[in-house]
Amino acid sequence: MPHRRSFLTAAAVLGCAIPALTASGPAPAPTASPAAYARTRPLIIAHRAGTGDYPENTLLAIDRSLKAGVDGQWLSVQATKDHIPVLYRPADLSTLTDGSGTIADTPLNGLASLNAGYTFKDAGGGYPYRTRPVRIPTLAAALDAVPAGKEVYLDLKQTPARHVVDAVVKLLDEKKAWHRVRLYSTDADVTSLLATVPQADVAESRDATRQRLAEVALEHTCKSTPPAGSWAGFELKRQMTLQEKFTLGTGEAPVTAQLWTPESVACFRRAHNSTPIVMIAVNTKPDLRTATQLGATAVLVDSPHHMLKP
Repeated sequence: MPHRRSFLTAAAVLGCAIPALTASGPAPAPTASPAAYARTRPLIIAHRAGTGDYPENTLLAIDRSLKAGVDGQWLSVQATKDHIPVLYRPADLSTLTDGSGTIADTPLNGLASLNAGYTFKDAGGGYPYRTRPVRIPTLAAALDAVPAGKEVYLDLKQTPARHVVDAVVKLLDEKKAWHRVRLYSTDADVTSLLATVPQADVAESRDATRQRLAEVALEHTCKSTPPAGSWAGFELKRQMTLQEKFTLGTGEAPVTAQLWTPESVACFRRAHNSTPIVMIAVNTKPDLRTATQLGATAVLVDSPHHMLKP
């Protein structure tokens, strides 16, 4: 995900249009107070299986985060050249491994010798997994490693969308695992394809979530809600660029935006009071308290070891 994104600018920059700031009705009052949603803390989900503690999206990270006490896993998925879903996030293998090229151009047996922990640094700046390599796991192996009853979120990270969607759908059919997973993508094409699969529990598009959050924050209106059976995921706080356009140019201001507020949560749950909301990048105890007070269903944490430590 980019670290800077304009949210008050042209549609080409935002990814969706921001209407003129004219009132079309206020955001609704919450159907229940934030405290009513927050009787217990949100589910703690290990982001990329705990990317801050161990090499991300590996069976080692899954095992250690489960031992730390997480409620579930958020796993990045791509499909190999021979259509096998595996856990890997970046576009190129050189980003995290001692290999190169893309997952989509590499058959599964071409990944077998690669070290998924090659670039992982410990707190002292060393590379502990260069001498004890960990491998890129298949999604099938990852699902087998997560006990029943734990949440599993699959973040599909590959284009073209059809390649990864077909591979994941085939595997989930084979393993009869649809009831175990929720699916997400920042790619609208992936989300659109998944939305046609009746058994898929898929998040609404990130564009739709961002648009709704922006409307509540900037216009104080709630024009729409997620469709029934959907859910939403977005960062609790996000580094963005506020951009204002003038006749003779533009002005920009970097901001740390918190778009999840009592008003935005109420908007998302206006039609369906139980709409799941996943707040991403919750990596401090104060942010966890904020997400709890807002009534988040689940939060993504990079370091389960830190966040679940008493």
